[in-house]
Amino acid sequence: MSNRPMFSAIGGFFTAFGSAAAASSAVQAGRKPRDRDLRNLGIDPAAFDRIGRF
Repeated sequence: MSNRPMFSAIGGFFTAFGSAAAASSAVQAGRKPRDRDLRNLGIDPAAFDRIGRF
């Protein structure tokens, strides 16, 4: 029995959590998040660029 799927899921969680933290920090600072972080979160970077401010 392999532990690979379990470790892969844990690694994916940390990747998503890190990307969420980085994207949140960038938005709070008024910057655009990195494309890689947006893709890790399932957000199209081009769609993110079209988001306007209220």
